[in-house]
Amino acid sequence: MKSIRTRLTLVFIGMMTVMLAAVWGVNRWYLVTYYESQKIKSLNDAYYSIDQQIEKNEKMGISVEEAMCQRQDEQGNVIEGNLQQLIRNYSDKANVSVVMIDNSTAEPTIYSTSRDTKFLKDRMDRYIFGWDRGRFEILQEYDNYTLQKTFDPRRNGMYLESWGFFSDNSTAFIMSTPLSSIGESVELSNRFLTYVGFFTILIGAVLTYVITRHMMLPIYKAASLSEKMSNLDFDARYEPGRYDTEELAILGSSMNTLSERLRETIGELKSANNQLQRDIEEKTRIDELRKEFIANVSHELKTPIALIQGYAEGLQEGMCEDKESRDYYCEVIVDEAAKMNQMVRQLLTLSSLENGSDKTVMERFDLTELIRGVLHASEILLAQNKITVSFDVSQPVYVWADEFKIEQVITNYLSNAIHHAAGEKRIIIRMEKQGDVVRVSVFNTGEAIPEEALPNLWTKFYKVDKARTRAYGGSGIGLSIVKAILDAHHQQCGVENWENGVEFWFTMDGANQ
Repeated sequence: MKSIRTRLTLVFIGMMTVMLAAVWGVNRWYLVTYYESQKIKSLNDAYYSIDQQIEKNEKMGISVEEAMCQRQDEQGNVIEGNLQQLIRNYSDKANVSVVMIDNSTAEPTIYSTSRDTKFLKDRMDRYIFGWDRGRFEILQEYDNYTLQKTFDPRRNGMYLESWGFFSDNSTAFIMSTPLSSIGESVELSNRFLTYVGFFTILIGAVLTYVITRHMMLPIYKAASLSEKMSNLDFDARYEPGRYDTEELAILGSSMNTLSERLRETIGELKSANNQLQRDIEEKTRIDELRKEFIANVSHELKTPIALIQGYAEGLQEGMCEDKESRDYYCEVIVDEAAKMNQMVRQLLTLSSLENGSDKTVMERFDLTELIRGVLHASEILLAQNKITVSFDVSQPVYVWADEFKIEQVITNYLSNAIHHAAGEKRIIIRMEKQGDVVRVSVFNTGEAIPEEALPNLWTKFYKVDKARTRAYGGSGIGLSIVKAILDAHHQQCGVENWENGVEFWFTMDGANQ
């Protein structure tokens, strides 16, 4: 059983061989004759057209000289004589060089469309007076003119020439056209090949249709089966036929297998569709969060940018003539720029944590020493705000975590407690071992956080008291960074209200202490 590829290949090779052989044979034996016959026809048409025009001009009393001259009309446009225009058209269209001698005047007048006027005139004289004994072959001979094939040694080529007299017997002429003109040869050859190619392709199309008709029957059967399968008719089966090829037999078997698997897969597709719907909803939610994030960033940057611009313009316009005012303006600009820089750095940190590019480096370290280091770094800020800190843990407490990131968490909690401490202005830091985890809490006295605001504290840019947060330069990103860090550690964090204050807490892996 031959494959469909083999059959089509053999048919294609056979058809192309026949067509190429036919085209080659036609070109080999008939194209030259066809080409010369077209050239001869062009010369004869040129002679008869010019001769008829001369006869018409004679009847209208127009001499050859008048018909070959140019004149200008009232608008200054150049108008050619009808005979001159006719000769020029033939010369341009058929690549025919024409030389005419009008003997009706006292002095013979020469008209020419050739660059070799003298050469063609001399040759015409030799033909008329029988002086030329060069190499030529007379093809057609008429009463008034002769058409011949001439070899021109000067131009090293064969030419078709027509020479003699027009019917007025006073106007001699010679017309010459090269047989080796490339442009005309290509045009005639292409025209001839178009005729032959059309019939060859037509015959080939008929043969192809007849030959491939039976070959296509199995494909039609496979197409019908695929249509049934597209309508979810999985009971349809492919049955091998007489004209089936090897490839179609394999295809049919594969389609039967596909039908069975489609039946099993349709349920999975429904489940996948439900999951896709959930994914779309999640994407919509993320898009909304992204829009909200952009709006929040724009809002947070708007105030410092406006302040920087305002104070900078004031300096530029010379509103601060004394040094004290200039220092104040510059201090505001530097302060606002620092707040913007801090917010941008926090955003970059949060982005790295959320997309996972900031890897967590787990190591074992003493959490007690880390907290005491943070407190020592904050002593000046605590003293300025007159806040008392209580941290009674003295023994080492070892945990597994990224020490640098946990330092960020504690610093953030402590900074938050300092800025919100009120009343007694006390901050209490505790550590408590609870199984395999260590719970760390930071408590500050002051006002409780509204219950409805507690779930939103970990959301980017969320602020309970925007005026107060703005006063100390908060951006609402700190607790989001805390949540991202602890999520990366797979630990918990939270906040609780007490009667006299607020407590923020988080857990750490304290196993293998």
